[in-house]
Amino acid sequence: MNIDTVRDAWTDRAGEYSPTYYAHRGPNETSERIREALTAHLDREAAVLELGCGSGRHLGHLAAHGFDDLSGVDINADAFDVMREAYPDLAADGTFYYGAIENLVGEFGDGAFDAVYSVETLQHLHPDVDRVFEEIARITDEVLVTAEIEEPAGETEATDPDVNYVDDETPLYYRDWGEVFTSLGLVEVDAVRGDRDTARTFRVTD
Repeated sequence: MNIDTVRDAWTDRAGEYSPTYYAHRGPNETSERIREALTAHLDREAAVLELGCGSGRHLGHLAAHGFDDLSGVDINADAFDVMREAYPDLAADGTFYYGAIENLVGEFGDGAFDAVYSVETLQHLHPDVDRVFEEIARITDEVLVTAEIEEPAGETEATDPDVNYVDDETPLYYRDWGEVFTSLGLVEVDAVRGDRDTARTFRVTD
């Protein structure tokens, strides 16, 4: 599957795994893991960016616990319409960017955000844009958190060890995020394996 097809799959996503789908599900255990990771290393005035923020359920959880400098990026324009309905205060107070992650992160300055995080988002980036991981490390000033699926779950046997498909059409690329970001100079300080994904916390060192 080429890069444009992958982008289109999320740009036009409706129904299952769409912004509306996640807005109705609300914060979850991963939202709590993200909050705990950020709280362990930063104060609540920290500038936080979510990559693939959708309709804002994880950012909304952070806002409910006192974080007030929140930003998000998403490729699906409907996400921001849904956010205005589901999390109106977040939509009004936060800063949001519409577009593909690989097209936007290069516009941010070095260390632009105290914390950057993603939840089952980087796993969908096409291998042709792997260079974006260096940009993500560059814009992170202190803490990076990835909560991504790194390998097939349960008894599932993937025909390709590096990729699987959501609903047999949308690719999910397996990567070792510990290796990806430590190779870029970050230090992994925590890893929690869940039923689906692995949450890894990295610190930026001088």
